[in-house]
Amino acid sequence: MFFDFDAVIPRQGTSSLKWEKYAGRDVLPLWVADMDFAAPPAVIEALHARIDHGIFGYTRSPASANAAVVEYLQARYGWAIQPEWIVWLPGLVPGINLACRAVGEPGDAALTCTPVYPPFLFAPGLNQLELVAVPLCEQAGEWQFDFAAMKAAITPRTRLLILCHPHNPVGRIWRREELTQLADFARQYDLTVVSDEIHCDLLLDEGARHLPFACVSEDAGRRAITLMAPSKTYNLPGLSCSLAVIPDAALRQAFQRAMRGIMPEVNALGYTATEAAFRHGGEWLEALLAYLRGNCDRVVAALDGVAGLRVTRPQATYLAWIDCRESSIESPQRFFEEAGVGLSDGADFGLPGFVRLNFGCPRATLDQALKRMRTALLSR
Repeated sequence: MFFDFDAVIPRQGTSSLKWEKYAGRDVLPLWVADMDFAAPPAVIEALHARIDHGIFGYTRSPASANAAVVEYLQARYGWAIQPEWIVWLPGLVPGINLACRAVGEPGDAALTCTPVYPPFLFAPGLNQLELVAVPLCEQAGEWQFDFAAMKAAITPRTRLLILCHPHNPVGRIWRREELTQLADFARQYDLTVVSDEIHCDLLLDEGARHLPFACVSEDAGRRAITLMAPSKTYNLPGLSCSLAVIPDAALRQAFQRAMRGIMPEVNALGYTATEAAFRHGGEWLEALLAYLRGNCDRVVAALDGVAGLRVTRPQATYLAWIDCRESSIESPQRFFEEAGVGLSDGADFGLPGFVRLNFGCPRATLDQALKRMRTALLSR
């Protein structure tokens, strides 16, 4: 089946967070992790059928949606889970905050590695935990965990490790040996691991396969809260449907207690879209990945080495992490915005001097943005 990822679908006037940021300005938005592609046809068809029913009352998680998750995780990752391990959520970010509430007490600490998705940096403080941020280190062009620095940063009150897997924004697929070392680290210091695996199907390295942190060992499974969603893979963030997989009953109960009274139910249409994506989105996803690999090549070819820029080629996600520190540009995000391209500021991820570029868009949009960036860089 043919999927037209080249089609430019106007999003102005749709209350799009991504596009409305620059409403009335000639700025191409390549910032927030939201693709400019239509959802898989199977998802749209399932939503039409649900809407035609006409009633949108309070909705429990359908048994069929639970079964779709179980079958999907088994088929894609060889992860055999039980339906009762699933906790449905209206978003992944609430899941991070709930984990901070469920595991830590005021004054405890949560450790994460920077640069990283900004909610990792905010969630501990919002829940009266201390944030312990340990920089990743870069060796031979590859970002890695600095286990020596992580061990040095541990305190007696560190309770939580917040992991981005695959990593946003640096695009790493963590190898089994790295995850095993991380699991040993968590066991040594008795840490609960919140593993954000929302980008786990967006693997750009051909032949790569995602290994859930919870599958590394039996002990890792017991201490893991795995956060997942169809939102990034199948471009469904506006339908507000995510899930946590928590094998350990006591940890799961603590997480569910933290939800009481503050967490709304999942959108009724979100369940429908999630089930359709997981059951019928495979062919669309393979076509998407091929398209994203081509877009990634375009970004690297256009920007890497230009005027001091260095592009980390992502192994996963549709996000390019661009080092502008050698360019002598004081504020790279503002510089490119003034050139007509809206990017994410590396400072928001804990590392100034970088920008993050979302290449999940039609090539006509991407090529125009890259042309603007190159022109601005070369005419300084």
